[in-house]
Amino acid sequence: MTESQSVAERGDGAELLVLGVDTCGPTGSVALARIGRPTTEILSKTAWDLGQSAKILGQITLAGRTYSATLVAAIGELLTQNEARLADLGAIAVVHGPGSFTGVRVGLSAVKGLAEPGNTPVVAVSRLAVLAAKAGVPSAALDAHRHEVFLRLEERDGSARQLLAGAEDLAQINPVPTKAAICDDVAAALLESVWKGIELIRTEAPTAGDAIRVCVPAILAGEFADLALLDGHYLRRSDAEIFGDAVQNK
Repeated sequence: MTESQSVAERGDGAELLVLGVDTCGPTGSVALARIGRPTTEILSKTAWDLGQSAKILGQITLAGRTYSATLVAAIGELLTQNEARLADLGAIAVVHGPGSFTGVRVGLSAVKGLAEPGNTPVVAVSRLAVLAAKAGVPSAALDAHRHEVFLRLEERDGSARQLLAGAEDLAQINPVPTKAAICDDVAAALLESVWKGIELIRTEAPTAGDAIRVCVPAILAGEFADLALLDGHYLRRSDAEIFGDAVQNK
């Protein structure tokens, strides 16, 4: 499938099999889902309803710091459990950050390796966008360590931007969102210490299954990533880059 060709234009098969990969958080996951073939009725639904129509066939949780050793095996196990092959995949949804450099790179590298042989289309999505969609609000925050958060903010025009923010950065943001999705105590504590009165919508950490649901509209519309240009959405430099610069500047 070309990157500009939608699933509706393909028209092959009653359902589309989609693999989801998320290795950006303290724990990761892989999921397999089926998406119904697009019809006029389906395509008229809202993005949220489209996502909820995805049938999650299975999901495997991956322990943190093990992704390089467990990711590909978990994908193989998930496909085997559902009597499917890589060639059966109609699309792959991958979370491309923000998160740890190692986790993001392992996930993206694996997805590129799996997608290229069969020219399987890929949709990339932000973990912050998945968290926000899961909570039903436009803004979200994740612990970024070092007394900072990865932050997603809704703009006045309805778009969203993402940034890395500490307490001083948060204090400069205006207007402050009235609600924000969070899934960890560290991010919640930092937001509450600076943004008094904000309503925090706590939800479970986003998963690969959640990522598939968020990506359904893009998959049906054929809005796929160029694998040659697909990169991690880090929001910060790695420790190696930071400390490497410090050594060079001595």
